[in-house]
Amino acid sequence: MNLLSLSDAEIAYGGRKLLNHASLTLQAGEKIALIGRNGTGKSTLLKVLAGSTQLDDGTLWSADNLTVATLSQAVPEVGDHTIYHTVVEGLGELGDLLDRYHAIAQHSSMQRLDELADVEAGIEALGGWNVEQRVNRLLDRMALPADALLNECSGGLQRRAMLARALVAEPDVLLLDEPTNHLDIPTIDALQRLLIATPATVVVVTHDRALIDAVATRIVELDRGALVSYPGSYAAYLDRKAKSANAEASADRKFDQELAREEAWIRQGIKARRTRNEGRVRRLGEMRSKRAARLAQQGKVRLTIDQSQQSGEQVAVLDGVSFGYDAGSRAMLIQNFSTRIMRGDRLGIIGANGSGKSTLLRLILGELSPTRGTVTLGTRLKIAYFDQQRSRLDDQLTVRESVTEGSDTIVVNGRSRHVAGYLRDFLFPPDQLNMPVASLSGGEKNRLLMAKLFAQPANLLVLDEPTNDLDVETLELLEELLGEFAGTLLLVSHDRAFLDAIVTSTIVFEPDGSVREYVGGYSDWQRQTRVADRTTDAPSKPKVRERRDRGTRLGFKEKRELEGLPDQIESLEAAQEALQARISAADFYQQEQHEIQTVLNELNELARAIERAYQRWESLTERASA
Repeated sequence: MNLLSLSDAEIAYGGRKLLNHASLTLQAGEKIALIGRNGTGKSTLLKVLAGSTQLDDGTLWSADNLTVATLSQAVPEVGDHTIYHTVVEGLGELGDLLDRYHAIAQHSSMQRLDELADVEAGIEALGGWNVEQRVNRLLDRMALPADALLNECSGGLQRRAMLARALVAEPDVLLLDEPTNHLDIPTIDALQRLLIATPATVVVVTHDRALIDAVATRIVELDRGALVSYPGSYAAYLDRKAKSANAEASADRKFDQELAREEAWIRQGIKARRTRNEGRVRRLGEMRSKRAARLAQQGKVRLTIDQSQQSGEQVAVLDGVSFGYDAGSRAMLIQNFSTRIMRGDRLGIIGANGSGKSTLLRLILGELSPTRGTVTLGTRLKIAYFDQQRSRLDDQLTVRESVTEGSDTIVVNGRSRHVAGYLRDFLFPPDQLNMPVASLSGGEKNRLLMAKLFAQPANLLVLDEPTNDLDVETLELLEELLGEFAGTLLLVSHDRAFLDAIVTSTIVFEPDGSVREYVGGYSDWQRQTRVADRTTDAPSKPKVRERRDRGTRLGFKEKRELEGLPDQIESLEAAQEALQARISAADFYQQEQHEIQTVLNELNELARAIERAYQRWESLTERASA
């Protein structure tokens, strides 16, 4: 069933076409990952699909009574409201009643009993009690404190609240613009499970390749105003994209050769030609117009790091380090942590937001002194530090001034380069060089900070959330560059695929407050954790915990149900993988529409069944081990 359809769509800003005769159809239940270079118009496309931005030309059709929810890339201005109020805003009239009920229940008094009765009656009339349970469940899964004031929360917590508001109404279509930005890995995992389980049609703009592979039934790329679909995984997209690019380059070469021949012909004198072939002349004019209109592929970022002389063999030693911002408090962010960082190590640092990842970096760099223990830095260190707040960029300076001190040249790897040429490698055209930093987008600021840092000789790279706001192609180029870096790397990131590709060891801020080091990247940490903790359920097949308490509350049937749930979940997930393989086939979307819809519906029902089975397994296991 078609829910939304975009036909022959055109929209332009500043003379540049973001959509150029673009077409797209959204079917019920499918999950689309929308990718493309920064600035190509992905956010604008989401606004068009949401109906908040009008097309210059073309049509947007939507099914009757269609409900659409959105999550924008930037967190909007937040008022003096609780997180609960913010989330239930997504429910309209019912949300207002639930918010009033929540406020009265929190501060009930005899004088407000009549008001509480009226609110309860209103909720009952709208069938809202099940919805209230859904709201509370969503708050729990997103780890959101219901009564916290949103304007006093961190940016990451605010973004989680806005995400919950988009999800709570269970819309027909869910449009998400970079939902993983500033989220920690546990929250990204929760979001991933929600997107898989939701029956809604999802369009998500993201650079998170692990999320794409886990959620998307197809990838749609916005490239020079056109929308091109690639069913299947991200790896399959890369393969088909490469073949398409090679075919396009070959066609362009043939066209240019033919145009050159026609240009040579038209330059011949009348004498050589005798008679003018007017049809050929008209065709040449059309070819010239076509060549002029051809939109060249946006340039690629060319990243290089000015590598310094080698540091000493020992980069940093942490011995029994503890740290808390309140020295008199027992609550320490870091407790008795020791590690030795050697030259060439590639350390990833992961953990929940606010757990202390950036603090650990500042301790290692000597910007903070430990409450207890010692930090010893090695010799000959040349440090380049990318901080997630981009504090090393001055919004009042121009792009040019950010990487030079009034000079027109910059020295990189011992070679003098003109600043315009160097910044062009980071996709800053000449007309942007004198623009203030404050006018740049998030992705542009990240590229500028990289240009500034990578021009400095460094043998220790410290990167704190460098992947936010980057498009996938730039992210992969950064990944390739870091893979070739000969120095030492400290990387804080929530991008699971990026961590797996880059780091050789991972420091983890565990949920119990401890800090531990593991060999390998994110996936290696996950495997080692499951091996070490036999009570932790593996994603593919949960293990039933040993129940030593003979006074279990489970009845005979529930015990049998609990024992059978792991096999049931494994069977459901095998069926889900088989369906996803069918959807990934190149010819899947060439079938009749009702056949496509049947498979998508079946996939969504399997996702919901798996979610219910996991919830049931968790519930029974918790009761059995109580």
